[in-house]
Amino acid sequence: MAKLTTKGRADLPKKEFAGPGRTFPIEDKSHARAALSGASHAFDAGHITASEEKRIDAQARRKLGK
Repeated sequence: MAKLTTKGRADLPKKEFAGPGRTFPIEDKSHARAALSGASHAFDAGHITASEEKRIDAQARRKLGK
């Protein structure tokens, strides 16, 4: 996964985040795969709702071309 610095994250446009509150950056394919995994874990832990998980998954899959 490409290193995402604090400045790099701050410079990303809103559309490059899949989750609420600028969570789950998906600026490249490796981050999109991490978002798929992270969303599943966040849902299982009760940190996000099922609809948020589905939205994150959909955005990440679009980034991956699936």
